[in-house]
Amino acid sequence: MYHSRISGLGFYVPENVVTNDDLSKIIDTNDDWIQERTGIKERRHVQKNDGNTTTSMGVKAAKIAIERSGLSLDEIDFVIFATLSPDYYFPGPGVLVQKELGLRTVGALDIRNQCSGFVYALSVADQYIKTGMYKNILIVGSELHSYGLDMTTRGRGVSVIFGDGAGAAVISRETDTTKGILSTHLHSEGQHAEELALIAPGMGKRWVTDILNDNNPNDESFFPYMNGQYVFKHAVVRFSEVINEGLQANNLTVDNIDMLIPHQANLRISQFIQQKFKLSDEQVFNNIQKYGNTTAASIPIALTEAWEQGKIKSGDLVVLAAFGSGFTWGSVIIRW
Repeated sequence: MYHSRISGLGFYVPENVVTNDDLSKIIDTNDDWIQERTGIKERRHVQKNDGNTTTSMGVKAAKIAIERSGLSLDEIDFVIFATLSPDYYFPGPGVLVQKELGLRTVGALDIRNQCSGFVYALSVADQYIKTGMYKNILIVGSELHSYGLDMTTRGRGVSVIFGDGAGAAVISRETDTTKGILSTHLHSEGQHAEELALIAPGMGKRWVTDILNDNNPNDESFFPYMNGQYVFKHAVVRFSEVINEGLQANNLTVDNIDMLIPHQANLRISQFIQQKFKLSDEQVFNNIQKYGNTTAASIPIALTEAWEQGKIKSGDLVVLAAFGSGFTWGSVIIRW
């Protein structure tokens, strides 16, 4: 049995910065309202015809991660791509990354677990490597939200939160079983699926033909819906539970945490968890202030930035945790 470790990290965000003041020009909102509720000051949005897609942003992040891993493209055995905003309804972007990077005819898997997508992807990659099936797996989390948001006052409760961007990691075989990913923990609670969802287009309720036939300007089924207070209340409970679950599985305590990187859903959630676990500012990394919620990309972007800034060092205990649509949630415990 092997362990798996993160051998390379990278991220990419579009150049276009959208501040809260920028949004207030098109939406009935303001900087104070957004910061008070979310902690977000600005986010990145792609611009029309700037060449950015979910796949292309993922490729840019992946190239950085692979270069930092010291591996060649031929050494990548498998691709896992986490997103809720694929370029196409099908096929998923995993195969597009395989093509654009010029990888061998390796397998490609798409993960549709939204905000917890990268945590789920890490867990899948970890199992593949632990069992000896693969040696080096590329994981990408990438999102292009801005094209699909209701950028009017009607949609302000959701649209001010999300940003575009991508993060990537290379997961490699590690023979030292005291290092790398120690454990992963995954959960779901599907009875709450429609509390945070995008219903259409989908085969279950409204497909493209229904939307076109009805031609209803008030149809909101193809915009994201979020029951914000309900999601918040569940998130703070599940974050706490799954972090404790990971620590207990490895006979560790909160005192052992060197760095907690939560999914960047809402700064208020992160601050609540930080206070509950009595962690210092140096033990929790947040960058939602700059990028907003980038869903499956948020943890790899934050993890990369924390590592680049020297906040994660060899031997550190790093905890990743996420909660989101589904409801799905999970944690990853890593000895760096």
